[in-house]
Amino acid sequence: MEQANQAIRNALKECGMYQWQLAKLLNISEATVTRRMRTELSQEAQREIIARIHEWAK
Repeated sequence: MEQANQAIRNALKECGMYQWQLAKLLNISEATVTRRMRTELSQEAQREIIARIHEWAK
């Protein structure tokens, strides 16, 4: 069984980013990131987050 938002999780791992860093980047709390990652986000939301992750990694 694959976890929800696996594409985001993969992007975080590939870029060496932690969820707390993603929270800071998105200007939300760590708890909010964790809660949102539990259920599948829309494809559009996932694309936006992944783009921000890759932008951060540059």
